[in-house]
Formats: sequence, C-alpha cells, structure tokens
Amino acid sequence: MRADDFPPLDAEIAERWAGFPKWDQDTNYNLHMGFVVEDMRQGYARLRMPIRPEIMQPAGIMHGGAIASLIDTAVVPAIGASGVEPTRMVTISMTINYMGAIADEDAVCEGWVTRRGKSIVFCSAEVTGAKSGRVCATGTLVYKV
Repeated sequence: MRADDFPPLDAEIAERWAGFPKWDQDTNYNLHMGFVVEDMRQGYARLRMPIRPEIMQPAGIMHGGAIASLIDTAVVPAIGASGVEPTRMVTISMTINYMGAIADEDAVCEGWVTRRGKSIVFCSAEVTGAKSGRVCATGTLVYKV
C-alpha cells in the first residue's frame, strides 16, 4: 500500500470530502457501483469495490468496465484532497493495462497524483485483489480541474 507515502488530510479538506461518493444525492453512478472509500490523503485515495453478481462477466470474473470505473473514480478524491472543489474536474484521458482477473474477492484501487499543473493533473492507479493482493490492472489518467 502506498498510503504511507502521502501526508494526512488537513481537517478542512477532510470535512469537504467526507461525503464522497455520496455527497447530497440519494444515488449516483459511484453508489450504484458500490465504491467505498477506505483511505484518503493528500494526493492519494484507496477505494474498494465489493464483488457482486452485477459486475461479473459470464465467465465468473469481474468485468473490465467495472474495474475501469473504479480506477477513474479512485483518483477523484486523490485530486480533491489537494483542495479542488468536488464538482470541478473531468477525465481527459485514461489508459488501462489489464494484467489479470479478479474472481471471488473485492477489488481495491489505490489512486494518486503524480504531477499537478495549474489546471491539468496527471494520476496513476493500481487495482489489486483484496484477499490475494495480486495486481489485476494499472492505469494512468489525465484530469482537467
């Protein structure tokens, strides 16, 4: 886990992002996918996606699209933990390399900021199996803030 490489959030930013991904909504895509924030630090976040039938392929493995959604979402609080307003960012590009499958376990994604400009943020992410610890996918993303 990379969490120890990032400093903790200050109280104001922690409070601002405490509602992620629910905010003031009854539902949204992130809630539908079941994403749960496990840790959030300055420039870093770790999210879990519990395994469930709706996100599985017929072959019994987690769907790549669900994993891509987890990657895309995990970097949002990592970016926001630097003080960005919650609704002021969009994905410009995302590249994912699938390296293995996830079956019979939750997916855990660590996302972190690798470089930040005035309005462009570069991020990386890694998805592992929650029990096995095996890396199943990595991602690089560019966001506009």
